[in-house]
Amino acid sequence: MTERVATTPGVFPLPDWAKDDLADLKGHQKHDLIDGDEDEEVVAVYDRAREEVISRQQDAGLDRTVEGQLRWDDMLAHPLAVHDAVETRGIVRYYDNNNFYRDPVVTGDLTFDGDIAGELESASEFVDADELQAVLPGPYSLSDLATDEHYGDEADFLDAIADFLAGEAEAFPEVETLFLLEPSLVENPPSDEDDEDERASEAVDTVAGAVGDGTDVVVQTYWGALDEKVHAHLLDADFDALGYDFVSNSEDNLYNINEYGTKDSIAAGVVDGQNTLVEDPETIAERADWLEENTPAAEFETLYLTPNTESFYLPYSTFREKLAALGEATDIAEVKA
Repeated sequence: MTERVATTPGVFPLPDWAKDDLADLKGHQKHDLIDGDEDEEVVAVYDRAREEVISRQQDAGLDRTVEGQLRWDDMLAHPLAVHDAVETRGIVRYYDNNNFYRDPVVTGDLTFDGDIAGELESASEFVDADELQAVLPGPYSLSDLATDEHYGDEADFLDAIADFLAGEAEAFPEVETLFLLEPSLVENPPSDEDDEDERASEAVDTVAGAVGDGTDVVVQTYWGALDEKVHAHLLDADFDALGYDFVSNSEDNLYNINEYGTKDSIAAGVVDGQNTLVEDPETIAERADWLEENTPAAEFETLYLTPNTESFYLPYSTFREKLAALGEATDIAEVKA
């Protein structure tokens, strides 16, 4: 029988009180917040907010708990935005929406930083290792969001990003799951010319191979469906579960699974991470049932039920409601079983 696991891709909205406190402390606009060297008062606000969002996930009954990524003002570009070899420059639109991030311009070697490992160490004070989930941008998406002024070649730059993320992942404390977020594989897919799609798959493989054998790696794509060749090459990488966005494009994602197969486990984006309409638990459970019924050739070991995107787009109160509904949805499945 398929195990259903309730989780999220992280990158949460800040609690309202934390936004107010940070505004009072720094008088900031959004992109004046994080440079990797925050003062003690700012750090204290993020520490309190991290503890709160961890508690919210646990109260909701989620099976995996993320640190929250509340410091990630630049969203998936964050690991570069705080790196010493990177300059943050002009404001750039974050994919095709009304969010923006600082352009991370790589000007030197991407050596080990440890920023994400530090966040996870803080989270591990409140979460058992068998429930803790790490979150990283996927290497292809991070390279797509960045500007290279050092490596000089797209392939070399992607390799450097992958090696950098692998080094960060090696420093993680013990975690049960790692979500690699790869929206660029859908939004700006690599072509099959010059083997770009194969290199993207190899980059994912590099990062996935950096975590311990006991950690399940989920590559989460969203905002649509993968091109068929990108999907096929991505499956060649050695990771545990591939994520599909059944909010934005259920038909093409279902086709990819049934036509080309998938991993033994998958992550299903069945909750809208951007829309404020809150799905009820029964609807979420029914979407999972529909998915299993319509993939007759697949026998999934694990079905990760998750919002289809990061949830920082949502008001904090809506975010809390969606967590609660997601946690309850897996309880419904257990009762049916």
